[in-house]
Amino acid sequence: MNYKIYLYIFFSMLAAFALSGINYEKFIKKNRVWETRILVLLLSLTIGYLVTNFILEFL
Repeated sequence: MNYKIYLYIFFSMLAAFALSGINYEKFIKKNRVWETRILVLLLSLTIGYLVTNFILEFL
C-alpha cells in the first residue's frame, strides 16, 4: 500500500518536470502567473494519478 504513495509522488513530479518544458505564453493571458502555476499543478497531479493507476493495473 505504501508503494502507491511513492508512485503517485514520483509520477506527479515527473509530469511536473515534463510540463515545465511547455511555453504557456501562447495559451494563457498576460500577467496570469498564479493561474498558470495552479494549472500546471493540477495537470501534473492528474497525469501522475492516471499514470500510476495505469502502471498498477498493467502489472
